[in-house]
Amino acid sequence: MRKFIARALKKLPKLDKAQIHALIYDLASENEQLEVVLNSMNDGVIVADVEHYVLFANKAAERVVPVAPGDWYDRVIWDYIQDPDISSFVRETLVNQESVMDREFTLDNNGFTRILSCSIMPLVRNGQIHGSILRIEDISEKRGREARLRRAESLASLTTLAAGVAHEIKNPLGSIGIHIQLIQRALNGQGEIDREAIENNLNVINEEIDRLNKIVVDFLFAVRPMDINLEERDLNAVVGDLLEFVQPELEQAGIQLERSFEPDLPTLNLDEKHFKQALLNIVKNAIAAMPDGGTLRVASQLSGEMVVLRISDNGVGIADDVLGKIFEPYFTTKDFGSGIGLTLVYKVIKEHMGDIAVISEEGKGTTFTITLPIPQKEQHLLSWKGEDDEV
Repeated sequence: MRKFIARALKKLPKLDKAQIHALIYDLASENEQLEVVLNSMNDGVIVADVEHYVLFANKAAERVVPVAPGDWYDRVIWDYIQDPDISSFVRETLVNQESVMDREFTLDNNGFTRILSCSIMPLVRNGQIHGSILRIEDISEKRGREARLRRAESLASLTTLAAGVAHEIKNPLGSIGIHIQLIQRALNGQGEIDREAIENNLNVINEEIDRLNKIVVDFLFAVRPMDINLEERDLNAVVGDLLEFVQPELEQAGIQLERSFEPDLPTLNLDEKHFKQALLNIVKNAIAAMPDGGTLRVASQLSGEMVVLRISDNGVGIADDVLGKIFEPYFTTKDFGSGIGLTLVYKVIKEHMGDIAVISEEGKGTTFTITLPIPQKEQHLLSWKGEDDEV
């Protein structure tokens, strides 16, 4: 409420007829303007009082969600909404005094599927709850765009993956072909067969077959979804266990370990086995980047609704033209690298609904930053005291 109206209401007994008329006109104009704004929104908005009776429903709400015919006056909000799933969700949420964000529902609209995102929030004034707000967003087009984008990204990733596999299998197949020709030439020769030479050729063929098998296994890993089992874990404890495991290798490589763990971090949903494997791959890369020794720094900290884990080394660093490719399958700068290690890291972090970023400078080192979400608890609404607010 605008301040001049609040002041006028306090002086209401002293106002003359013209002033009261002007005040009512201003209130009506302000209310009409607010209603126009709400009716112009694309998102549906339904406002209910503390007894859950509808106070207001904008035009978008009537358009995006099935509602009872006629006016919304004197209707309980879950009776006003005609879709049974959304109605049950609203009733259960409000009765339990909860606040829920972005619960999705799928509706069949004459053969066309619509996806609605519903959020229920408290209606708060002067620190007290005076009702609730239901926001309904039609996200059908948004989900369609996301699905098309995922398909395009999947196709691009598959193309990159296929090119990597083709490149990887080309050399083993070529080597197998050469040694088979050598065996055929020895068998077709006129002289005595050199069994030792043939056995050497067969050994090479077996080695290349094993190499091809590993390529296939890595390929299946890259394309198959991971079997992630998330459980509440202490991130500092999980990282600490992994660092204890690699400590002897760090000492042997002349690498000093520095830890900086923020205490009392909230527990996270982690698959301990896969998460440790991802961290191990990063640490292995850091060790390889510091052939003459150095310092490995591992730090955790709380940042808003996220927990951040940083792993830094002062090794050789990564060139700018390479940095953007390090998570791609089969991309490696190592002579004997598989090119799948950081792909695994990326997949594991994404399966944890997290994000990973890397900054590096040649000759100075590399830092991997992993950001993980804190599990959100259902928020209960404050009880309404029912006291009159001061104007």
